[in-house]
Amino acid sequence: MYLTAEKKQEIFKKYGKSESNTGSAEGQIALFTYRINHLTEHLKANNKDHSTQRALLRLVGKRRSLLDYLKEKDIERYRALIKDLKIRK
Repeated sequence: MYLTAEKKQEIFKKYGKSESNTGSAEGQIALFTYRINHLTEHLKANNKDHSTQRALLRLVGKRRSLLDYLKEKDIERYRALIKDLKIRK
């Protein structure tokens, strides 16, 4: 499994302000970004895996909607997060 419980806690600790705060927008976006990067690498090797491609597109859409929410809520947190995660806009 590519995403262990320890890795998940580390992501939420870094971006979600604590490892128990799993519902924060920053933590969710960081987790989605980690999963998107993993699926992107998988698709580079397996370009005909259409179910993974569909899952990747769904994740990108979820992340986009959370980013839009964060942008409306607090633009400074949004800018800091996309800079830190190296997400292009």
